Order: sequence, then structure tokens, then C-alpha cells
Amino acid sequence: MNRVSSSQGVISIFLLTIMLFISGCGADKTPQEVFLEGKTMGTTYHIKYFADDENIDATKLQQQIDDELKAVNQSMSTYIPDSEINTFNKLPANQVMPISEDFRAVVSESIRLGKSTKTLDVTMGPLIDLWGFGPDKKPTKRPSDEALAAMIEKIGVDKLNLTEQGLAKTVDGLELSFSATAKGYGIDKVAQLLESQNISNYMVEIGGELRIGGEKPNNQDWKIAIEQPDAPPGERKVHRVLTPGTNGIATSGDYRIFYKMDGETYTHLIDPVTGMPIKHDLVSVTVLHPSAMTADGLATALTVMGMDDAKAYAEKHDLPVYLMAKSDKGIVTYASTAFKPYL
Repeated sequence: MNRVSSSQGVISIFLLTIMLFISGCGADKTPQEVFLEGKTMGTTYHIKYFADDENIDATKLQQQIDDELKAVNQSMSTYIPDSEINTFNKLPANQVMPISEDFRAVVSESIRLGKSTKTLDVTMGPLIDLWGFGPDKKPTKRPSDEALAAMIEKIGVDKLNLTEQGLAKTVDGLELSFSATAKGYGIDKVAQLLESQNISNYMVEIGGELRIGGEKPNNQDWKIAIEQPDAPPGERKVHRVLTPGTNGIATSGDYRIFYKMDGETYTHLIDPVTGMPIKHDLVSVTVLHPSAMTADGLATALTVMGMDDAKAYAEKHDLPVYLMAKSDKGIVTYASTAFKPYL
């Protein structure tokens, strides 16, 4: 459902593989262990949970999960012609559109994060299109400085007006893309559904982003692993294993996807402040937050910031964040104060 404004999931799909292996070791077989999987939002989902109640119908529960995710996708996918987001994107300026509860939750948090970070902007679609990103996520042209300046004036969450009546844009042509928050929101919705069925010990994953609840049998903690970003080509190695507690976990990192243009090396993430693709040395950002949606958005925002600004933001807002950056001496790492208890 995303354009090319988010790089999340590149690393964290590997995290899931490691996590499932670790989480299955030595588990007490007394609680019922259930594993569900399927497709959603142009990717896949995997759910693992432990339930003491054997009367829970896993088939019925999965149908409820699929229905929840279908509703989220119908609301927020730019690939569905009559989706709620596409309906809004076609509206002229200053026309208020009533919106669903799901849409309101995601746009509200996206606006909050956009104003707080300055680097997460769900209105960047036209800017991305201006760069001419194709299906292979490589730009086909470099916009002029004048074109970039003009485009920056036409985007921004400050040009969204969210009220009790609905949502409006203050400039024509403004478009939304929830590529950095919708997957996380889908995870949160599934977690809420599980908890409504008295399932408190679970792992939910969609497209590489996660949310953990409770623990495994015998009071065992869930474990996840962060990938080593400078592993040899074709190899995937564990950097370190974390105990995330009851949290959403999102990892953004694009060290395997980059391109060269005009003698410069870039990833495909764009800084909405400058209008330019980023080219700094930050290669991996892992964020923990009770909401997978918020973790999802923050991981993208911090990646765009770069190492120094991401460190400062994490400490200022007391966020559990783990950063990895390239240096002449190899990979350097940083764990925020709030992240250290999870190591």
C-alpha cells in the first residue's frame, strides 16, 4: 500500500525469522499454541499466540482478523481505487470529508508525529512523484531547485484540517499516503482483537513490523533479533537479541537499497524539509513503543533525521531507540537511555 517513501521492513523481516526460532525454544506445551498467517496490505501477516482457553475457535478468530485488516486496507490503500484515502486525495481544497474511526486514528497520529519530528510527512506523495521514482524505486530525473521549492510549499501536515466533522486540505493537489503508519495501525487493530478474546500472550507481525503482548509459557520473555547491517552480501547475521516486553517494534533501514545519481549515493527516503533524498550514514533504526503504529512512524522519521538528530530526539522524548550508522571504523551503535533496559 505504500509508495516509496518508507523503507521499513527491509531489516525486520529477518528479525521475525530469528524471533520465531528463539520464541519456540523450550516453551511449555500446556497453553494452546496457535499460529495464523495470511496476506494483507500487499504483504503477509504472521500471528502467534498462547491461549489457556481451548474453546477459542482459531478459524473464526482468523476470519475476524482478516475482516479487520480488510477494513483497514479499504480505508488506507492507495492501490484500491475507491478507498477512503483515494477519495480524499481527489477532493479539492477546503471540502470537508467525513472519515471513519480508523482513518481518523491514523491521520491524527500522522499529523502529531509530522509536527513533532518534521521528518515524517504523509503528504509527500507529489514530492516523491516529482522525483520520478519508478517501480524499481530509482529516480528517473533530478528535479530543478525551483521545482523542489515550489513543491515543498504545497505539501505538509500543516495543510490538513482535522475537525469533528471530518478532514479537509487547504491546498489543491494535496495527497495522503500512510505508508509509514498504516501497517502499524493494522497490527494494533489485530492486537486489540486478540486482547478482546482474552488472549494476552501474542506476537503479531505485518510486513516485518511487530507487536508483542505478554510472555511465553513458563514466564519466558519473547525475544527478537536485530540484523547486522554490514554482513557480507548474501549473508544475514544477528547483531544482538532484545527483550522487547509488551511493545510494538519497528525497524527502518535501507542499507541494501540505494542508488547513484550525479556522482552521489542516496537511499530512496526523502527529507520533506529539503525535498532531497537522504544521503547520511544512519543505516538502521529500531523503535519500541506500546503502539506499533507510532513505532512504525517514528522509525521512518528518525531514519530521515540522521544519527545526531535522531539521538537528540530520542533523548528529548524519552523514546526507546537503537541506532546503527556507518563509519570509517565500521558500524557504530547507540542505545537511548530508555532503550537500555531492553538489551
